[in-house]
Amino acid sequence: MTSRRDFFKLTGAVAAASVSPAAMAALPEIVSMDTPSTQPPLPPSTGRPYNPVVTLNGWTLPWRMKDGVKEFHLVAEPVVREIAPGMKAHLWGYNGQSPGPTIEVVEGDRVRIYVTNRLPEHTTIHWHGQRVPNGMDGIGGLTQPQIKPGKTFVYEFIARRPGTFMYHPHADEMTQMAMGMMGFWVTHPKGKHPLIETVDRDFCFLLNAYDIDPGSATPSVNTMLDFNLWTWNSRAFPGIDSLNVRLNDRVRIRIGNLTMTNHPMHLHGVEFEVTGTDGGPTPKGARWPEVTTDVAVGQMRQIEFRADEEGDWAFHCHKSHHTMNAMGHGVPTMIGVDHSGLAGKIAKLIPDYMVMGERGMADMAEMEMPLPDNTLPMMTGQGPFGAIEMGGMFTTMKVRRDQKRGDYSDPGWYRHPPGTVAREVEGTVAEPVRAPQAASPQGTPRDVEVTVRKPAGHAGH
Repeated sequence: MTSRRDFFKLTGAVAAASVSPAAMAALPEIVSMDTPSTQPPLPPSTGRPYNPVVTLNGWTLPWRMKDGVKEFHLVAEPVVREIAPGMKAHLWGYNGQSPGPTIEVVEGDRVRIYVTNRLPEHTTIHWHGQRVPNGMDGIGGLTQPQIKPGKTFVYEFIARRPGTFMYHPHADEMTQMAMGMMGFWVTHPKGKHPLIETVDRDFCFLLNAYDIDPGSATPSVNTMLDFNLWTWNSRAFPGIDSLNVRLNDRVRIRIGNLTMTNHPMHLHGVEFEVTGTDGGPTPKGARWPEVTTDVAVGQMRQIEFRADEEGDWAFHCHKSHHTMNAMGHGVPTMIGVDHSGLAGKIAKLIPDYMVMGERGMADMAEMEMPLPDNTLPMMTGQGPFGAIEMGGMFTTMKVRRDQKRGDYSDPGWYRHPPGTVAREVEGTVAEPVRAPQAASPQGTPRDVEVTVRKPAGHAGH
């Protein structure tokens, strides 16, 4: 296995603005990541101890201690992110990836974050949900000057409360967030907290979305609603890694939403509780069992549960179009339309013409159709029983009794015990008994006439 250290690329810093040229030589090294796979947790080597998180298809940014201050170095820059095998996107992010690396600190830590701008325009960073001095809040023009291209700014504050947070620009926000500029921040409690339990596995990821036309690689930044790639940490299924846990582990999953719509997150196989938001841990009396929780725009939700059922459990947004990829939009519904006569005529002109959609859209997941360069099929991914017919915001949680403590590797597909898989019924099945039709007083089935009345002023709509 390749170690975390092997994936780091150390590079030099650029000229500074508010950081003097002499001080630039003493900045923390710039650490980048060049693989889209989930990296193992980064145990703290200095400072207060804590149980680290695992960022789905991401990693945690290393730091250095200097005079009792935790120092980090973020670089805002253009990046190339593999959305899923077969498709790469030209995004903006931090330290080689979009989203940027997760920052982990402990309640009470004094932190110093250097931000170097390698973008073609100015930027800032806002520490979403955190209590910071007003001049550290990262609102360009309001609380600080913009960080111009080639310049480096420094932010310094105390991590005042434990919780789940984000970072993102507050400068040309529509463009920069649409291009993928965002990251996760976790502040761990400094000691035992009455509302924060110790867990065995702690995962985090951001919900984000892009509008990238098939055959292209750069998102449209002016899109308001018509996104066609719904992603977790800028990855779409089957590019999203599974969450691999040990049977009976207590698991925490932290989810942040920086898309333009809400996402009802649904986890199969367990009941969970929402134990925290970006406002902090939720009181125990305000928690109740759920299998789906809605994460609205700009919100964080932290869920916890006991993984006490073995298997490969689906985890996805419950908006069905958010579990589809780019080819699933703008396609007319052809269910029930008989193509048979037309298909033969078209085939004389277009020999490779295929009839699709008259029985539903599952055919599109089964056929290997030629696609434009650098795009993904609408539904994709293979499971142990065939096509999974999902895309976008979908993955699995794999619960295994023989998964070692601290082992986050993929255990492969679940081997079901005999007699525990749904199966085809053999032989002839009797016709179902149907309810009798309503009859008219004369004893014959009656037609039902429905009159539709439209509100005044809506005629013709």
